[in-house]
Amino acid sequence: MHNLAIALHKKGHKVTGSDDEIFEPSRGRLAKYGLLPADAGWNPGKITDSLDYVILGMHAKSDNPELNEAEKRGLKILSFPEFIYEQTRNKTRIVIGGSHGKTTITSMIMHVLNHLNYDFDYLVGSQITGFETMVDFNPGSEYAIIEGDEYLASPLDPRPKFHLYHPDIAVISGIAWDHINVFPTFENYVEQFHKFAALLPDGGTLIYYQGDEELKKIARSLPETVVKQPYPGFRAVTRDNQTIVKYEGKEYLLKIFGSHNLQNLEAAHLVCRSIGIATADFFNAIISFRGAARRLEMIVDRPGLTVFNDFAHSPSKLKATIEAVKEQYPGRKLIACMELHTFSSLRKEFLQEYSGAMDKADVPVVIFNPENLKHKKLAPLDAEEVKRAFGRNDMLVVTACEQLESFLEQTVQQENDAVLLMMSSGNFFGIDLSKYFVSTNS
Repeated sequence: MHNLAIALHKKGHKVTGSDDEIFEPSRGRLAKYGLLPADAGWNPGKITDSLDYVILGMHAKSDNPELNEAEKRGLKILSFPEFIYEQTRNKTRIVIGGSHGKTTITSMIMHVLNHLNYDFDYLVGSQITGFETMVDFNPGSEYAIIEGDEYLASPLDPRPKFHLYHPDIAVISGIAWDHINVFPTFENYVEQFHKFAALLPDGGTLIYYQGDEELKKIARSLPETVVKQPYPGFRAVTRDNQTIVKYEGKEYLLKIFGSHNLQNLEAAHLVCRSIGIATADFFNAIISFRGAARRLEMIVDRPGLTVFNDFAHSPSKLKATIEAVKEQYPGRKLIACMELHTFSSLRKEFLQEYSGAMDKADVPVVIFNPENLKHKKLAPLDAEEVKRAFGRNDMLVVTACEQLESFLEQTVQQENDAVLLMMSSGNFFGIDLSKYFVSTNS
Protein backbone atom coordinates (compact mmCIF):
# COMPACT_ATOMS: atom_id res chain seq x y z
CA MET A 1 0.00 0.00 0.00
CA HIS A 2 2.80 2.48 0.79
CA ASN A 3 4.44 1.68 -2.56
CA LEU A 4 1.16 2.43 -4.31
CA ALA A 5 0.84 5.73 -2.42
CA ILE A 6 4.35 6.78 -3.48
CA ALA A 7 3.82 5.71 -7.11
CA LEU A 8 0.57 7.71 -7.38
CA HIS A 9 2.13 10.71 -5.63
CA LYS A 10 5.01 10.73 -8.13
CA LYS A 11 2.47 10.77 -10.96
CA GLY A 12 1.06 14.01 -9.59
CA HIS A 13 -1.99 12.67 -7.74
CA LYS A 14 -2.97 13.90 -4.29
CA VAL A 15 -2.68 10.95 -1.91
CA THR A 16 -3.69 10.63 1.74
CA GLY A 17 -3.89 7.56 3.93
CA SER A 18 -4.32 6.10 7.39
CA ASP A 19 -3.12 3.13 9.42
CA ASP A 20 -3.14 2.14 13.08
CA GLU A 21 0.63 1.45 13.00
CA ILE A 22 3.29 2.20 10.38
CA PHE A 23 6.65 0.44 10.55
CA GLU A 24 9.93 0.79 8.72
CA PRO A 25 10.72 0.88 5.87
CA SER A 26 7.22 2.12 5.05
CA ARG A 27 7.40 4.90 7.62
CA GLY A 28 10.65 6.42 6.37
CA ARG A 29 9.71 6.15 2.73
CA LEU A 30 6.31 7.81 3.27
CA ALA A 31 7.96 10.59 5.26
CA LYS A 32 10.46 11.17 2.43
CA TYR A 33 7.58 12.08 0.08
CA GLY A 34 5.51 13.99 2.65
CA LEU A 35 2.89 11.23 2.78
CA LEU A 36 3.26 10.08 6.40
CA PRO A 37 0.00 10.67 8.32
CA ALA A 38 0.33 13.20 11.13
CA ASP A 39 -1.27 10.76 13.57
CA ALA A 40 -1.78 7.02 13.72
CA GLY A 41 -5.33 5.70 13.71
CA TRP A 42 -8.50 6.39 11.80
CA ASN A 43 -9.98 9.82 11.15
CA PRO A 44 -13.34 10.00 9.32
CA GLY A 45 -12.65 13.69 8.72
CA LYS A 46 -10.21 12.67 5.98
CA ILE A 47 -13.10 11.23 3.97
CA THR A 48 -14.67 13.92 1.78
CA ASP A 49 -16.70 14.06 -1.39
CA SER A 50 -13.62 15.26 -3.30
CA LEU A 51 -12.01 11.79 -3.20
CA ASP A 52 -11.90 9.88 -6.51
CA TYR A 53 -11.01 6.54 -4.89
CA VAL A 54 -10.84 4.96 -1.47
CA ILE A 55 -8.44 1.98 -1.65
CA LEU A 56 -8.64 -0.71 1.01
CA GLY A 57 -5.67 -2.53 2.47
CA MET A 58 -5.80 -5.71 4.51
CA HIS A 59 -6.42 -3.89 7.82
CA ALA A 60 -9.66 -2.18 6.81
CA LYS A 61 -12.23 -4.19 8.76
CA SER A 62 -15.93 -3.77 8.09
CA ASP A 63 -16.38 -1.46 11.10
CA ASN A 64 -13.51 0.85 10.15
CA PRO A 65 -14.78 4.42 10.74
CA GLU A 66 -13.14 5.82 7.59
CA LEU A 67 -14.59 3.01 5.48
CA ASN A 68 -18.02 3.52 7.03
CA GLU A 69 -17.85 7.25 6.22
CA ALA A 70 -16.86 6.47 2.62
CA GLU A 71 -19.81 4.07 2.32
CA LYS A 72 -22.14 6.68 3.78
CA ARG A 73 -21.01 9.22 1.17
CA GLY A 74 -21.30 6.71 -1.69
CA LEU A 75 -17.66 7.06 -2.72
CA LYS A 76 -15.89 4.64 -5.07
CA ILE A 77 -14.31 1.98 -2.81
CA LEU A 78 -11.88 -0.55 -4.28
CA SER A 79 -9.61 -3.22 -2.86
CA PHE A 80 -5.92 -3.01 -3.79
CA PRO A 81 -6.22 -5.61 -6.62
CA GLU A 82 -9.41 -4.00 -7.94
CA PHE A 83 -7.57 -0.69 -8.22
CA ILE A 84 -4.65 -2.37 -10.03
CA TYR A 85 -7.10 -3.79 -12.58
CA GLU A 86 -8.89 -0.45 -12.90
CA GLN A 87 -5.59 1.22 -13.83
CA THR A 88 -4.51 -1.50 -16.30
CA ARG A 89 -7.77 -2.59 -17.90
CA ASN A 90 -6.85 -1.21 -21.34
CA LYS A 91 -3.46 -2.95 -21.42
CA THR A 92 -2.20 -6.47 -22.04
CA ARG A 93 -2.10 -7.92 -18.54
CA ILE A 94 0.56 -10.55 -17.88
CA VAL A 95 -0.27 -12.17 -14.53
CA ILE A 96 2.19 -14.49 -12.82
CA GLY A 97 0.63 -16.96 -10.39
CA GLY A 98 1.72 -20.09 -8.55
CA SER A 99 2.58 -21.25 -5.05
CA HIS A 100 6.26 -20.45 -5.54
CA GLY A 101 8.46 -18.42 -7.88
CA LYS A 102 5.95 -15.64 -8.57
CA THR A 103 8.16 -12.80 -7.41
CA THR A 104 11.24 -14.14 -9.19
CA ILE A 105 9.47 -14.69 -12.53
CA THR A 106 7.83 -11.26 -12.32
CA SER A 107 11.12 -9.55 -11.49
CA MET A 108 12.92 -11.41 -14.30
CA ILE A 109 10.40 -10.11 -16.83
CA MET A 110 10.64 -6.60 -15.38
CA HIS A 111 14.43 -6.72 -15.53
CA VAL A 112 14.43 -7.72 -19.21
CA LEU A 113 11.83 -5.12 -20.22
CA ASN A 114 13.67 -2.42 -18.30
CA HIS A 115 16.99 -3.43 -19.90
CA LEU A 116 15.36 -3.17 -23.34
CA ASN A 117 13.83 0.26 -22.52
CA TYR A 118 10.18 -0.84 -22.59
CA ASP A 119 7.57 1.24 -20.77
CA PHE A 120 5.25 -0.95 -18.71
CA ASP A 121 3.04 -1.05 -15.62
CA TYR A 122 3.96 -3.47 -12.87
CA LEU A 123 3.14 -4.93 -9.47
CA VAL A 124 5.73 -7.14 -7.76
CA GLY A 125 6.01 -8.56 -4.24
CA SER A 126 9.57 -7.51 -3.44
CA GLN A 127 12.00 -4.67 -3.90
CA ILE A 128 13.78 -5.02 -7.27
CA THR A 129 17.09 -3.42 -8.21
CA GLY A 130 16.45 -0.62 -10.70
CA PHE A 131 12.89 0.08 -9.48
CA GLU A 132 12.16 2.49 -6.63
CA THR A 133 8.68 1.17 -5.93
CA MET A 134 6.99 -2.24 -6.07
CA VAL A 135 4.10 -0.88 -8.14
CA ASP A 136 3.93 1.72 -10.93
CA PHE A 137 1.77 2.89 -13.80
CA ASN A 138 3.05 4.39 -17.05
CA PRO A 139 0.54 6.22 -19.26
CA GLY A 140 0.73 4.96 -22.83
CA SER A 141 2.44 1.68 -21.96
CA GLU A 142 1.16 -1.45 -23.67
CA TYR A 143 1.86 -4.07 -20.99
CA ALA A 144 1.15 -4.58 -17.29
CA ILE A 145 3.29 -7.16 -15.46
CA ILE A 146 1.42 -8.29 -12.35
CA GLU A 147 2.42 -10.73 -9.63
CA GLY A 148 -0.78 -12.65 -8.93
CA ASP A 149 -1.07 -13.53 -5.25
CA GLU A 150 -3.73 -16.13 -4.41
CA TYR A 151 -4.44 -14.62 -0.97
CA LEU A 152 -7.68 -12.72 -0.34
CA ALA A 153 -8.30 -9.29 -1.86
CA SER A 154 -9.34 -7.63 1.40
CA PRO A 155 -11.17 -8.44 4.64
CA LEU A 156 -14.35 -7.38 2.84
CA ASP A 157 -13.67 -9.33 -0.36
CA PRO A 158 -12.97 -13.08 0.01
CA ARG A 159 -11.88 -13.53 -3.61
CA PRO A 160 -8.23 -14.39 -4.29
CA LYS A 161 -6.36 -11.36 -5.60
CA PHE A 162 -5.33 -13.00 -8.86
CA HIS A 163 -8.98 -13.59 -9.79
CA LEU A 164 -9.40 -9.82 -10.08
CA TYR A 165 -6.63 -9.12 -12.60
CA HIS A 166 -8.21 -10.85 -15.65
CA PRO A 167 -5.03 -12.03 -17.41
CA ASP A 168 -4.39 -11.96 -21.13
CA ILE A 169 -1.25 -14.01 -20.55
CA ALA A 170 -1.16 -16.17 -17.41
CA VAL A 171 1.78 -17.99 -15.85
CA ILE A 172 1.38 -20.71 -13.22
CA SER A 173 4.68 -21.91 -11.80
CA GLY A 174 3.35 -24.77 -9.69
CA ILE A 175 0.78 -25.65 -7.04
CA ALA A 176 1.64 -26.62 -3.46
CA TRP A 177 -0.97 -26.24 -0.72
CA ASP A 178 -0.68 -23.02 1.28
CA HIS A 179 -2.83 -20.52 3.22
CA ILE A 180 -4.79 -23.25 5.01
CA ASN A 181 -6.58 -20.64 7.12
CA VAL A 182 -8.33 -19.58 3.90
CA PHE A 183 -8.20 -22.76 1.80
CA PRO A 184 -8.83 -25.61 4.27
CA THR A 185 -8.19 -28.45 1.79
CA PHE A 186 -5.73 -29.02 -1.04
CA GLU A 187 -8.67 -29.48 -3.43
CA ASN A 188 -10.10 -26.10 -2.45
CA TYR A 189 -6.69 -24.49 -2.98
CA VAL A 190 -6.24 -26.07 -6.43
CA GLU A 191 -9.72 -24.89 -7.42
CA GLN A 192 -8.55 -21.27 -7.17
CA PHE A 193 -5.97 -21.89 -9.91
CA HIS A 194 -8.58 -23.53 -12.12
CA LYS A 195 -10.69 -20.39 -11.75
CA PHE A 196 -7.68 -18.18 -12.47
CA ALA A 197 -6.83 -20.01 -15.70
CA ALA A 198 -10.49 -20.00 -16.75
CA LEU A 199 -10.36 -16.18 -16.82
CA LEU A 200 -8.18 -16.28 -19.94
CA PRO A 201 -9.99 -14.93 -23.01
CA ASP A 202 -10.09 -16.52 -26.46
CA GLY A 203 -6.60 -16.08 -27.87
CA GLY A 204 -5.10 -15.80 -24.38
CA THR A 205 -2.03 -17.78 -23.33
CA LEU A 206 -1.36 -20.11 -20.39
CA ILE A 207 2.32 -20.70 -19.62
CA TYR A 208 2.75 -23.47 -17.05
CA TYR A 209 5.33 -25.82 -15.52
CA GLN A 210 4.87 -29.19 -17.22
CA GLY A 211 6.19 -31.19 -14.24
CA ASP A 212 3.10 -30.37 -12.13
CA GLU A 213 0.24 -32.87 -12.55
CA GLU A 214 -2.38 -30.41 -11.33
CA LEU A 215 -1.28 -27.87 -13.92
CA LYS A 216 -1.59 -30.47 -16.66
CA LYS A 217 -5.20 -31.01 -15.59
CA ILE A 218 -5.85 -27.27 -15.65
CA ALA A 219 -4.37 -26.96 -19.16
CA ARG A 220 -6.52 -29.84 -20.42
CA SER A 221 -9.64 -28.19 -18.98
CA LEU A 222 -9.20 -25.02 -21.04
CA PRO A 223 -10.80 -24.58 -24.47
CA GLU A 224 -8.76 -24.89 -27.66
CA THR A 225 -9.07 -21.13 -28.13
CA VAL A 226 -6.51 -20.67 -25.34
CA VAL A 227 -2.84 -21.18 -26.26
CA LYS A 228 -1.03 -23.56 -23.86
CA GLN A 229 2.73 -23.38 -23.47
CA PRO A 230 4.21 -25.93 -21.05
CA TYR A 231 7.83 -25.60 -20.00
CA PRO A 232 10.32 -27.96 -18.28
CA GLY A 233 12.93 -25.43 -17.18
CA PHE A 234 16.23 -24.63 -18.84
CA ARG A 235 19.10 -27.09 -18.52
CA ALA A 236 22.37 -25.74 -17.19
CA VAL A 237 25.82 -26.75 -15.97
CA THR A 238 27.64 -25.51 -12.88
CA ARG A 239 31.23 -24.42 -13.30
CA ASP A 240 33.21 -22.81 -10.45
CA ASN A 241 29.97 -22.23 -8.49
CA GLN A 242 28.44 -20.40 -11.47
CA THR A 243 25.45 -21.47 -13.54
CA ILE A 244 25.79 -21.57 -17.31
CA VAL A 245 22.89 -22.02 -19.73
CA LYS A 246 23.63 -23.05 -23.31
CA TYR A 247 20.96 -21.99 -25.78
CA GLU A 248 21.09 -22.10 -29.56
CA GLY A 249 24.84 -22.70 -29.51
CA LYS A 250 25.74 -19.85 -27.14
CA GLU A 251 26.66 -19.94 -23.46
CA TYR A 252 25.14 -17.50 -20.97
CA LEU A 253 26.68 -17.06 -17.51
CA LEU A 254 23.92 -16.41 -14.96
CA LYS A 255 24.02 -14.75 -11.54
CA ILE A 256 21.25 -17.03 -10.23
CA PHE A 257 21.24 -20.78 -9.62
CA GLY A 258 19.07 -23.76 -8.74
CA SER A 259 16.67 -25.92 -10.76
CA HIS A 260 13.71 -23.92 -9.45
CA ASN A 261 15.27 -20.72 -10.83
CA LEU A 262 15.93 -22.41 -14.17
CA GLN A 263 12.21 -23.18 -14.29
CA ASN A 264 11.43 -19.57 -13.38
CA LEU A 265 13.83 -18.44 -16.09
CA GLU A 266 12.08 -20.41 -18.82
CA ALA A 267 8.68 -19.11 -17.73
CA ALA A 268 10.01 -15.54 -17.99
CA HIS A 269 11.56 -16.34 -21.38
CA LEU A 270 8.25 -17.64 -22.75
CA VAL A 271 6.44 -14.52 -21.55
CA CYS A 272 9.00 -12.25 -23.19
CA ARG A 273 8.93 -14.28 -26.40
CA SER A 274 5.12 -14.09 -26.47
CA ILE A 275 5.31 -10.27 -26.63
CA GLY A 276 7.93 -10.25 -29.36
CA ILE A 277 11.27 -10.20 -27.53
CA ALA A 278 13.96 -12.20 -29.30
CA THR A 279 15.68 -14.96 -27.33
CA ALA A 280 19.12 -13.41 -27.80
CA ASP A 281 17.85 -10.10 -26.44
CA PHE A 282 16.28 -11.90 -23.49
CA PHE A 283 19.51 -13.68 -22.52
CA ASN A 284 21.68 -10.62 -23.06
CA ALA A 285 19.44 -8.84 -20.56
CA ILE A 286 18.97 -11.64 -18.02
CA ILE A 287 22.68 -12.31 -17.48
CA SER A 288 22.82 -9.19 -15.28
CA PHE A 289 19.80 -10.27 -13.17
CA ARG A 290 20.79 -10.86 -9.54
CA GLY A 291 17.40 -11.81 -8.16
CA ALA A 292 14.79 -10.11 -6.03
CA ALA A 293 15.38 -9.05 -2.45
CA ARG A 294 15.39 -12.03 -0.07
CA ARG A 295 15.20 -14.56 -2.90
CA LEU A 296 18.47 -16.47 -2.44
CA GLU A 297 20.08 -13.11 -1.74
CA MET A 298 23.77 -13.53 -0.92
CA ILE A 299 24.59 -11.31 2.06
CA VAL A 300 28.05 -12.71 2.87
CA ASP A 301 30.71 -14.42 0.79
CA ARG A 302 34.03 -14.71 2.56
CA PRO A 303 36.55 -17.52 2.93
CA GLY A 304 34.94 -20.25 5.00
CA LEU A 305 31.39 -18.90 5.09
CA THR A 306 28.75 -17.95 2.54
CA VAL A 307 25.38 -16.68 3.80
CA PHE A 308 22.08 -16.41 1.92
CA ASN A 309 18.89 -14.68 3.06
CA ASP A 310 15.72 -16.12 1.55
CA PHE A 311 11.95 -15.73 1.84
CA ALA A 312 11.25 -19.49 1.70
CA HIS A 313 8.65 -20.59 4.25
CA SER A 314 6.24 -23.06 2.64
CA PRO A 315 7.26 -26.74 2.25
CA SER A 316 7.79 -26.57 -1.51
CA LYS A 317 9.82 -23.34 -1.33
CA LEU A 318 11.89 -24.66 1.55
CA LYS A 319 12.75 -27.92 -0.23
CA ALA A 320 13.58 -26.22 -3.55
CA THR A 321 15.79 -23.59 -1.93
CA ILE A 322 17.79 -26.07 0.16
CA GLU A 323 18.29 -28.40 -2.81
CA ALA A 324 19.43 -25.50 -5.00
CA VAL A 325 22.10 -24.42 -2.49
CA LYS A 326 23.25 -28.01 -1.95
CA GLU A 327 23.66 -28.50 -5.70
CA GLN A 328 25.55 -25.22 -6.07
CA TYR A 329 27.94 -25.93 -3.17
CA PRO A 330 28.18 -29.75 -3.12
CA GLY A 331 31.37 -30.03 -1.09
CA ARG A 332 30.45 -27.66 1.74
CA LYS A 333 28.45 -28.09 4.93
CA LEU A 334 24.94 -26.70 4.48
CA ILE A 335 23.41 -25.16 7.61
CA ALA A 336 19.75 -24.46 6.87
CA CYS A 337 17.79 -22.25 9.29
CA MET A 338 14.06 -21.93 8.70
CA GLU A 339 11.56 -19.90 10.75
CA LEU A 340 7.99 -21.14 11.19
CA HIS A 341 6.14 -17.84 11.08
CA THR A 342 2.97 -17.98 8.96
CA PHE A 343 -0.41 -19.12 10.25
CA SER A 344 -0.23 -22.25 8.06
CA SER A 345 3.28 -23.26 9.09
CA LEU A 346 2.45 -23.02 12.80
CA ARG A 347 -0.66 -25.21 12.56
CA LYS A 348 -0.07 -28.77 13.79
CA GLU A 349 -2.30 -30.23 11.08
CA PHE A 350 -0.20 -28.54 8.38
CA LEU A 351 3.22 -29.14 9.92
CA GLN A 352 3.35 -32.69 8.50
CA GLU A 353 3.51 -31.14 5.00
CA TYR A 354 7.16 -30.30 5.81
CA SER A 355 8.16 -33.96 5.94
CA GLY A 356 11.40 -34.39 3.97
CA ALA A 357 11.70 -30.68 3.14
CA MET A 358 15.05 -30.33 4.94
CA ASP A 359 16.55 -33.73 4.10
CA LYS A 360 19.38 -32.19 2.06
CA ALA A 361 20.56 -29.96 4.90
CA ASP A 362 23.62 -31.12 6.84
CA VAL A 363 22.54 -29.10 9.86
CA PRO A 364 18.75 -28.46 9.95
CA VAL A 365 17.54 -25.70 12.26
CA VAL A 366 13.90 -24.73 12.78
CA ILE A 367 13.03 -21.53 14.61
CA PHE A 368 9.70 -20.37 16.00
CA ASN A 369 8.53 -17.86 18.57
CA PRO A 370 6.02 -19.30 21.07
CA GLU A 371 4.54 -15.81 21.38
CA ASN A 372 3.45 -15.99 17.73
CA LEU A 373 1.42 -19.09 18.54
CA LYS A 374 -0.33 -17.25 21.37
CA HIS A 375 -0.92 -14.20 19.16
CA LYS A 376 -2.44 -16.36 16.41
CA LYS A 377 -4.42 -18.34 19.05
CA LEU A 378 -2.83 -21.63 18.00
CA ALA A 379 -2.00 -24.69 20.08
CA PRO A 380 1.54 -24.77 21.54
CA LEU A 381 4.30 -26.67 19.72
CA ASP A 382 7.22 -28.50 21.27
CA ALA A 383 10.57 -29.43 19.80
CA GLU A 384 9.81 -33.14 19.48
CA GLU A 385 6.65 -32.45 17.45
CA VAL A 386 8.66 -30.30 15.06
CA LYS A 387 11.38 -32.93 14.66
CA ARG A 388 8.82 -35.65 13.94
CA ALA A 389 7.03 -33.49 11.38
CA PHE A 390 10.23 -32.73 9.45
CA GLY A 391 11.55 -36.27 9.89
CA ARG A 392 14.87 -35.09 11.37
CA ASN A 393 15.70 -36.28 14.88
CA ASP A 394 19.02 -34.42 14.64
CA MET A 395 17.25 -31.08 14.12
CA LEU A 396 18.01 -28.09 16.34
CA VAL A 397 14.78 -26.37 17.38
CA VAL A 398 15.21 -22.74 18.50
CA THR A 399 12.43 -21.03 20.49
CA ALA A 400 14.15 -18.02 22.07
CA CYS A 401 15.97 -14.97 20.74
CA GLU A 402 19.01 -15.56 22.97
CA GLN A 403 19.28 -19.14 21.72
CA LEU A 404 19.32 -17.97 18.10
CA GLU A 405 21.87 -15.24 18.81
CA SER A 406 24.17 -17.76 20.46
CA PHE A 407 23.84 -20.14 17.52
CA LEU A 408 24.68 -17.40 15.00
CA GLU A 409 27.69 -16.25 17.01
CA GLN A 410 29.05 -19.81 17.17
CA THR A 411 28.45 -20.33 13.45
CA VAL A 412 30.33 -17.18 12.49
CA GLN A 413 33.24 -17.96 14.80
CA GLN A 414 33.61 -21.71 14.25
CA GLU A 415 32.63 -22.60 10.69
CA ASN A 416 35.38 -22.57 8.08
CA ASP A 417 33.78 -24.32 5.10
CA ALA A 418 30.03 -23.79 5.34
CA VAL A 419 27.02 -22.26 3.62
CA LEU A 420 24.42 -20.76 5.95
CA LEU A 421 20.90 -20.40 4.61
CA MET A 422 18.51 -18.13 6.56
CA MET A 423 14.90 -18.64 5.45
CA SER A 424 11.81 -16.83 6.73
CA SER A 425 8.85 -14.68 5.81
CA GLY A 426 9.23 -13.24 9.32
CA ASN A 427 12.13 -11.51 11.05
CA PHE A 428 13.94 -14.04 13.30
CA PHE A 429 12.79 -12.47 16.61
CA GLY A 430 13.62 -9.04 15.16
CA ILE A 431 17.35 -9.80 15.13
CA ASP A 432 19.47 -7.52 12.96
CA LEU A 433 21.45 -10.00 10.85
CA SER A 434 24.00 -7.30 10.04
CA LYS A 435 25.23 -7.67 13.63
CA TYR A 436 26.65 -11.04 12.64
CA PHE A 437 27.22 -10.71 8.91
CA VAL A 438 28.75 -7.86 6.93
CA SER A 439 26.79 -7.49 3.68
CA THR A 440 28.62 -7.97 0.38
CA ASN A 441 26.06 -5.73 -1.34
CA SER A 442 26.23 -1.96 -1.23
